[in-house]
Amino acid sequence: MGKLEKLIDDIMKLDKSLRFEELSKALNKLGYIEKQPGRGSSHYTFRKKGKMPITVVKDSPMDVAYIKKVRDTLIEEGF
Repeated sequence: MGKLEKLIDDIMKLDKSLRFEELSKALNKLGYIEKQPGRGSSHYTFRKKGKMPITVVKDSPMDVAYIKKVRDTLIEEGF
């Protein structure tokens, strides 16, 4: 199993040890563009044409609600 497949598997299992960087990597691989709305903000928005934007807070530990958002996006994308 490759790194991306393992990452997707961890997201699908709602692994609470996931970090923001890993969720960001998965969304970027799906074609989402990352943007930090304001200076110093911990909220990052991921956008992709034709899709609803996804906002994820860069926090440690990661709140499971944000992992669920990314998981739902992966499911929508066919994973």
